[in-house]
Amino acid sequence: MANRIVKKFAMKDMRELVGDLSQTNHYMVSFSTLNSTLMSYIQNRIGFQEDVRNFLSRKTGLLCSEASLPTSSFATGEVRDNFMGIPQEFAHTRLYTDIDFTFYVDTNYVNLKIFESWMDYIAGGSEGEISELDDNYYRRMNYPDNYKVQTMFISKFERDFNSQIDYQFINAFPKLVTAIPVSYGAADLLKVSVQFTYDRYIVNPKGSIKKSNSSGFNDIARVSNNTTAPLPSTGSTAADESFEENRNSLLNNSTGNTEESSGLSFEAPSNVQLSSEARVTRMLALNDNQAAVLKAIKDGKITDDNLPLNAAGVKRTIEGW
Repeated sequence: MANRIVKKFAMKDMRELVGDLSQTNHYMVSFSTLNSTLMSYIQNRIGFQEDVRNFLSRKTGLLCSEASLPTSSFATGEVRDNFMGIPQEFAHTRLYTDIDFTFYVDTNYVNLKIFESWMDYIAGGSEGEISELDDNYYRRMNYPDNYKVQTMFISKFERDFNSQIDYQFINAFPKLVTAIPVSYGAADLLKVSVQFTYDRYIVNPKGSIKKSNSSGFNDIARVSNNTTAPLPSTGSTAADESFEENRNSLLNNSTGNTEESSGLSFEAPSNVQLSSEARVTRMLALNDNQAAVLKAIKDGKITDDNLPLNAAGVKRTIEGW
């Protein structure tokens, strides 16, 4: 019998638990810096005498009156065939929700101008070609690397500063600046809400984001149909996989040429007649051994009766000549 989870709690235990809960009003939003081109654009656009970088990194976070800690979810696919009557779901994509920040607006409207200028820069790729005052003005988006930032953070901490959790947003940029209502009557503090979108976030990041030109993911080599490319090394797993993937298309190709069917460019001499199995053997050979394989087929050393069945067999046959 399973253990019961319902039991008595002493009041001192409950007091210790409830008295150690986190509060909502201790947090910090920060923008360490922006792209230098974007920073210069904002500086010139708003005509701000103070350094925009200094304002963003030191003051904008203090003016943030409301924020949200980010969360994510998974998009899933359903499989019904593994177990009869039992559907299963499997995650295939992690989804990140947009995040909203609300800022107090100072009397110089610097916060508001910064976010408006940021939005203008994103859609301002045509400014060097046409003036905004022209009636036929059009928009052109700037390149994402120029307006996305890696230096946007939100930190949640406690009053005693003994514990903290940090979120770093990767490739963040403002997606929406909400309308700001103003009215006669009782005065209130002016606020602007900005919705940011981002690719992903990191919890408690260690170190800085590093730029990379290539991914660490190792995919299979992909070859276009009009490209001459080396064949896989004989005896390798890739060669055996290439054999299985291209066998049927080669067997159905009566010309003996592999370029159209498999993306591998190699022309057989006109005086060489290849059987269907010999064409598969030629496909498995290394580039520098293809002439030897064709010569062996021509001389009758490789026939349908002694045909090597895999890449390793081709290698042994070639080395035995």
